[in-house]
Amino acid sequence: MLLEREECVTTVPHRRGTPGFRRITWALFAAGLATFTTLYCVQSLLPALTEQFRISPATSSLAVSLGTAGLAVGIIPLTALSAVWGRTRMMTTSLFLAASLGIAQAFSPGFPVLLALRGAQGLVLAGVVATAMSYLAEEVERGSLGFAMGLYVAGNSIGGMAGRLIGSLVLDVSNWRWALAVVGALALGCAVLYRALILPSAHFRPVPPRLPALAGAVARAVADRGLLRLFCCGLLLMGGFVTVYNYLGFRLLAVPFGLPHAVAGLISVVYLAGSISSALAGRMADVLGRPRMLWATTLVMLAGVVLMLPSNLVSVTVGLVVTTAGFFAAHTTASSWVGARAATLGVQGPALYLCCYYLGSSIGGWLGGLAYGGAGWAGVTGYVGASVLTVLLLALSLRTLLPATSTTTPPSAMRAAGAS
Repeated sequence: MLLEREECVTTVPHRRGTPGFRRITWALFAAGLATFTTLYCVQSLLPALTEQFRISPATSSLAVSLGTAGLAVGIIPLTALSAVWGRTRMMTTSLFLAASLGIAQAFSPGFPVLLALRGAQGLVLAGVVATAMSYLAEEVERGSLGFAMGLYVAGNSIGGMAGRLIGSLVLDVSNWRWALAVVGALALGCAVLYRALILPSAHFRPVPPRLPALAGAVARAVADRGLLRLFCCGLLLMGGFVTVYNYLGFRLLAVPFGLPHAVAGLISVVYLAGSISSALAGRMADVLGRPRMLWATTLVMLAGVVLMLPSNLVSVTVGLVVTTAGFFAAHTTASSWVGARAATLGVQGPALYLCCYYLGSSIGGWLGGLAYGGAGWAGVTGYVGASVLTVLLLALSLRTLLPATSTTTPPSAMRAAGAS
């Protein structure tokens, strides 16, 4: 009945400056904050988990990897399910389930149980990641959509930073269980705020599942050499980036740095550099073009990785800022390129990119732990450097990529779309 009343009241998309627009954007900001706070809070807890359960850094990183693996696995099926079940219902269920699982993690009797809860939490969080942007595209006026998307992404970015920061601060005065409990309570508060603010869908129309069509769209996307290289870029970029943040805490807590947990956690504030570089990358890509922006921003990330190698806190901090800014700028460029090319080809591109992106976090982050366990931070530098260098080579090869064409797209529409 609530949905019916909303459809009767208005069928006009919400635009910037209206009460409805403010409610929607703040609701999605809270959803993004909850999602990425819970997803990445354990990064700052990995040293404590290593000590508590007497495991290696690579094994402790599975607490991150299984969460992002669940997210990667859930994105495509939950994208399809949200088209049948409804956007707001999917996000509401996902947020409350994720918060409950987060609180339950604080009571884990052992590491295997913690890993199982992390995997389940990542799976349900895919319901938010897979649905939020579709909801905004349906309910927000086109001219206001960019601003709304920006606020949602800002919630994601701030959530990633807040999860690491809160975990470190609580760990410094208590233990990892209390840190997970605090983050779980925060996620529950965000879920309540989201539910109180979100407006029912007025423009959503259920679409029955068409599995053969979905499988065909996925197959055509993978068959496109340009999209396939961009998927690999997302996987390798995220694998390298999450490795840096997974194991930097171990380095900063040990000699020669010997920083307290709270101080080591404060360095995650440089995560905000990613928010700034993402916005700049979007604007600069319009001027320089995505092919040039992708290799240039990847080169920036590679320079940051090299800067972090010396055992000097200033060099490490500056290198982390440069690495973070370069990563987010490269990711923004690659993901927008996927969206434009997939739209022209009429294939399932963005969901596949996100799947590869989070698989990179899952698999790449664990492999980075093996490099750290074998050769310390020099091993991390070599591993991440090799991953980013591979992306640089892929980006250089994409400079000669021909614009996407579709046999089902009228020539006039292809000209309007431009080189994607």
